[in-house]
Amino acid sequence: MRPPLRKTLRALAVLLFWLLIWQLAAVLAGQELLLPSPPQVARRLLLLAGEGEFWLTLGRSILRVLAGIVSAVLLGIVLALLTHRSAALRALLSPLMTLVKSTPVASFIILALVWLGRDVVPLFIAALMVLPVVWANVSAGLDGIDPQLLELARVYRLPRGRVLRRITLPSVLPHLRAALCSALGLGWKAGVAAEVLTVPARSIGKRIYEAKVYLETTELFAWTAAVVLLSLVIEGLLLRLVKGLGKGENGHA
Repeated sequence: MRPPLRKTLRALAVLLFWLLIWQLAAVLAGQELLLPSPPQVARRLLLLAGEGEFWLTLGRSILRVLAGIVSAVLLGIVLALLTHRSAALRALLSPLMTLVKSTPVASFIILALVWLGRDVVPLFIAALMVLPVVWANVSAGLDGIDPQLLELARVYRLPRGRVLRRITLPSVLPHLRAALCSALGLGWKAGVAAEVLTVPARSIGKRIYEAKVYLETTELFAWTAAVVLLSLVIEGLLLRLVKGLGKGENGHA
């Protein structure tokens, strides 16, 4: 049996195991209000997927959160380049990044709700949670560049473009890929959590909040399942993208 097939079968077996545990717990609970079963949640999710409003809600939440993540990635790269060149700027920025990583997300959400409109808060929170991760990883990649290679490039007067392709990017890309993989899940969860607390119009967070208020447990589970599935799909697409970037860079080296 090929390793990819074996890995897939193992993942399916693990998934089936936990679905059976969930089904058993639902049977023991005996009430859909307390804990709906996997088939009940799946049926509800399929019913939601048949509604146009469902896809509009998903689309707005995805665009909102991804806008925050992309903004944070770009800003994190720029800040990493600046702090790599300036030790003073790094000394000033490091405590701020540590503070962001250490403070509970809910605190930032409540503060941001005071300063910003509820539609902007999820975008801001997603960006805020992703920024320190990208900055730290890209900084580590820049710090890991071999100074002897840079000195050699200066001696031979290599063009900046070639230095970027052959020295800088090979050092930074693995760290950037790791940052993107971590940041996507973190930003997605933080953005949806911000939606739950701020309840912007036509958002996943609002639907989760309303399901909780009206004790619609099955719908709450269905929307949660949608969040998890979306996270897996987006993460899979991102992994393909960053792997493609890495291959493309190796091919041009």
